[in-house]
Amino acid sequence: MKRISLFFVTAVLLLSAASAQTLFTYGKYAVDVKDFLRAYNKNNSQPVTDKAKSISDYLELYIKSRLKIQEAYERRYDTLPQVKMEVSNLRTQIAENYMSDPELVSRMSNEAFQRSLKDIHVAHIFISFRNAGGTIDMNAAKEKKETVIQRLQKGEDFLQVTQQTSDDPAVKNNKGDIGYITVFTLPYTFENAIYSTPTGKYSTVVESKSGYHIFKTLGERKAAGKLKAQQILLAIPPGADEATKKQIATLADSLYKRILAGDNFNRLASSFSNDYISGAAGGLMPDIGVGQYDPAFESVIWSLAKDGAVSKPFMTSHGWHIVKRISVKPVITDPKDNMNMQELEQKIRTDSRWELSRDFIFNQVKTKAGFKKFTYDDAALWNMTDSVLDNKPMNLGWAIKAGTPLFAIGDSVYDATNWVNYANMYRYKQDGSGPKPHAQVRDEWEQFTMINYYKDHLESFNDDFSYQMNEFKDGNLFFEIMQQEIWNKAQNDSAALLELYEKNKKNYLWQKSADAVIFFCSDETTAKTVYNIVKKNPKDWKKVAEMYTEKIVVDSSKFEWNQIPGMEKIVPKPGMLLAPTVNKTDNTASFAYIVNSYSQPMQRTFTEARGMLINDYQDILEKKWDEELKKKYPVVIDQKVLAETSK
Repeated sequence: MKRISLFFVTAVLLLSAASAQTLFTYGKYAVDVKDFLRAYNKNNSQPVTDKAKSISDYLELYIKSRLKIQEAYERRYDTLPQVKMEVSNLRTQIAENYMSDPELVSRMSNEAFQRSLKDIHVAHIFISFRNAGGTIDMNAAKEKKETVIQRLQKGEDFLQVTQQTSDDPAVKNNKGDIGYITVFTLPYTFENAIYSTPTGKYSTVVESKSGYHIFKTLGERKAAGKLKAQQILLAIPPGADEATKKQIATLADSLYKRILAGDNFNRLASSFSNDYISGAAGGLMPDIGVGQYDPAFESVIWSLAKDGAVSKPFMTSHGWHIVKRISVKPVITDPKDNMNMQELEQKIRTDSRWELSRDFIFNQVKTKAGFKKFTYDDAALWNMTDSVLDNKPMNLGWAIKAGTPLFAIGDSVYDATNWVNYANMYRYKQDGSGPKPHAQVRDEWEQFTMINYYKDHLESFNDDFSYQMNEFKDGNLFFEIMQQEIWNKAQNDSAALLELYEKNKKNYLWQKSADAVIFFCSDETTAKTVYNIVKKNPKDWKKVAEMYTEKIVVDSSKFEWNQIPGMEKIVPKPGMLLAPTVNKTDNTASFAYIVNSYSQPMQRTFTEARGMLINDYQDILEKKWDEELKKKYPVVIDQKVLAETSK
């Protein structure tokens, strides 16, 4: 079984003890003032006029809940299958949210926001690791890279060097000019190189899995934002002859003239556009951000000066385009716009830059839990691995056995068996080009294991996660024990309820009341529609209710006047239909039909009073139980600490 290292646990306990300040004890257990305040602040978010009274009142409730939760632990309710399952499900749901460094998230969000404020005009040289024959030739790529750098250092024109040397297939059309980019347009390593390179300069060499990259910033502008547009695309079929190309160009010109003459763009796009996705929507394209499309295409659409402007037919590698600008959504420049910052954070979490968050995990595991590599011979490990996975001969003897320890995290030891199991699953490259080097797979295995260790021990690494899990678990235990000790007993003890009713009949009266039918409607429009139908013949309300079962709920019963919607200043009379009222919190609406009205108090029957009786009996049972728990777990409050807390 994996366990947290003794050193780790001891350090955490000592740290907690050093900062702890006990507010109260109950039996042999203690509650720290910071834990109480955390719960108080969470449940009392509104301003209070008398803080001392507010804290005192909440402390009484808090103590009662702690005693009940402790009793649930004493009875081992935490081992109940349903409790364990619910806690496990929550852990699975929220753990991923804590697998990152909050400071890193904030820093990356701010960086992304600043970069989103400007677009950068970029040129690009790509030097592929693959030669003309399609095979990988690292030496040739390095030589070519050095030659390119030397030419640039001599001051040769970047775009000219690009056209002569770049292995990017698009260079034939764009001459190395890839247009404007903004945050999230390119992989994070490329974006970093571009945003850190001054205008007119070229970047340091960036290495990717496919080759070397050099960027030059040709200029920058204030961020253009996002554009909504329609297009008609007349695609040129592969291998089309000149006559066909000319015919398509003539059609494009004809459609443009029809648009200028007032013909409907939507209809023309639906009829003629070869972009079948946008064509089906009248030519409407998804919002266009910078760097998403061919530079020639973007150059035209961003040059349209106003909403409603239509471009002349223009050519790209896809064919002839006619574009209509609908609107432009400017980039958000307010750093306090929470929705925008949340969107940026969400993009960060799905972007390549998020891999950096793993560095935080590795550092946490190594620092707090401890990471130790055992001494072993690499060559022997590789030999054993090949022997097991590929049936190759064992040339170096049996220096590595199945149980040979390779590294440890805390008190958890990972051996050669763990390694072989991982290597068997992940030793091949994703592109299918063959196996990875053994050392690379081992590094990935160690990191993979540290990430899983961190996730499995999140409570020890993250206080917020630990608090949330404990709070949820305690809440479930509170529910379970209240269900057993109070709610079920009050619900099912009919004899006790009847006895309570007979002794206190005067407490269970109908005040001014009415037999009424209340229509609860999903929205105001539905309420008005149903109201007008019911108004014609109120006695047929059941038939009307059956017609709108999906949008209304009907409750026919006796209600006190203050429970009936629309009764503020009205004395209800039999046959009265009250006008709909709207609930402003959720925009639902309701109205009532009065069958009978009673202006004097009336005795409730036992059945009518049962809900009230259950509530009162629950209070009686809970008060008695609270006294029993206080005897079992005597409570002692540190009045000095309470006074300081209440200031």
